[in-house]
Amino acid sequence: MADLTLTSPAFDDGERIPDQYGYEADDVNPPLEIDGVPDDAESLALIVDDPDAKAPAGKVWDHWIVWNVPTDETTIPENWSPESIGAAEGTNDYGDTGYGGPNPPDREHTYRFTLFALDTTLELGADADADALRDAMDGHVVSQDRLEGTYPA
Repeated sequence: MADLTLTSPAFDDGERIPDQYGYEADDVNPPLEIDGVPDDAESLALIVDDPDAKAPAGKVWDHWIVWNVPTDETTIPENWSPESIGAAEGTNDYGDTGYGGPNPPDREHTYRFTLFALDTTLELGADADADALRDAMDGHVVSQDRLEGTYPA
């Protein structure tokens, strides 16, 4: 079986994320494509974060937290509603539930879209943040992949 992969038709790995996906623009998630989900996976989870926010914000900034995505999902469309397929979203560092787009305050930042294949489904409340998701996933990750994109200040 192929390795788990996460790609986007909107931008290539390491390339610039189009403007419309930014927090101050349309603030909708870019489309994503999933392939190579392991047979032993029970669900998928996604964390979108900004490690370059450490200097201005004092922490890695979490933009989107999603879990319990069914393993047969191969496409996450633009402006996706995870609840439409039974998945759940948590609280991002803007204090909102759902996607919060790139909004670098100081310079171009790199954003990480990390997909996790898990051997379980997770019981988390809507107030769960990325730390709670990471804790719940601990010991359950069977595969993961990362897509990175940059966004200008």
